[in-house]
Amino acid sequence: MRDTFLAFAPPCLDDAEVEAVARVLRSGWITTGPEVARFESAFSAGIGSEGALALNSGTAALHVALAALGIGPGDAVVTTTLTFCSTVHVIEQVGARPVLCDVDPVTLNLDPRRVAEALDRHPDVRAVLPVHLYGHPCDMPALFELAARHRLAVIEDAAHALPAADPLGIVGAERSPSGVPTACCFSFYATKNLTTGEGGMLTGPAQLIERARTWSLHGMSRDAYGRYEEGGSWHYEVTLPGFKYNMTDLQAAIGLVQLGKLDGFVRRRREIAAAYTRALSGLDQVQVPVQLDGYEHAWHIYPLRLHLDRLRISRARFIAELSARRIGAGVHFIPVHHQPYYRDRYGYAPGDFPVAAREYERLVSLPLHPGLDDDDVADVIDAVTDVVAAHRR
Repeated sequence: MRDTFLAFAPPCLDDAEVEAVARVLRSGWITTGPEVARFESAFSAGIGSEGALALNSGTAALHVALAALGIGPGDAVVTTTLTFCSTVHVIEQVGARPVLCDVDPVTLNLDPRRVAEALDRHPDVRAVLPVHLYGHPCDMPALFELAARHRLAVIEDAAHALPAADPLGIVGAERSPSGVPTACCFSFYATKNLTTGEGGMLTGPAQLIERARTWSLHGMSRDAYGRYEEGGSWHYEVTLPGFKYNMTDLQAAIGLVQLGKLDGFVRRRREIAAAYTRALSGLDQVQVPVQLDGYEHAWHIYPLRLHLDRLRISRARFIAELSARRIGAGVHFIPVHHQPYYRDRYGYAPGDFPVAAREYERLVSLPLHPGLDDDDVADVIDAVTDVVAAHRR
């Protein structure tokens, strides 16, 4: 057994990030300024988007995207029930109505067949909000086709999906059919594949990004750097009832360092995921995740699924047994329709989305981050194998 507890997903930071923050602290400009501009430019170039807007969270990116696309009262937005609550909160926060759908049983991503059914039932839908769960992209060819047919916008929640790709190209790049308004939202929370502590990025067409930029900082026509840098003007106009969602130069400095490390980070994540899959795929009591042909998985989360009918313990006990062996684990996610606010507001029952409800009950997320060495990975594999051996039917 391990001597120390293996944390589920700590950030991977070193002296390079410390030095970058120190440089910004000494610069005299710590809020939104030149570092943010550099980060936006480097991120946009890296994934191939027309534009990028750095924000203080992935949730802010989703909220700003909906506002910039004009989604509001009287509108509905289709999304998945198997996601973190913020995906759905932002729909409510712009005054629109979330229409939840069930998921594909293989990837656990939003099922295009269920989306098509929802569109037939809800003529007020104006957008689809797919979530690239765990880092495996959704079936975007099918979702874009539905969006084109029904004249919908598409806002991708790519909080887990940096970097990832589907058959149409890199997640976050412009790859939709002509005429489909699009936006893509990334998260840089502490556990994410790239972190700025808290932070996010919105990518999309240049015109959308400029509208979103105004929404992101009080609806003002000029930010502080534009007003107070040399040659700037003090004058500004408020053109929208905007938010306070800007990223700081302190965060962007961390992001630029992390962006330079991203290739190595994702390479290590893929190595770890492959090691887990090789070792655990032979156990009849668990189901390992997949990467479909034509897709590139970002491997933000490694979602193991338990065959509970082949075990004598519950999912909660399984996680407790891992913890007793000093291995951290999690569950991603409790379906939104199980949450009291959405259950009570929209009258959902637990079985309304049977695939999501069934699969949630057997999900366990194993530790997965670039800081894991080969001994750590072996410890996780040994712990899972040991728990299964001790509690198999």
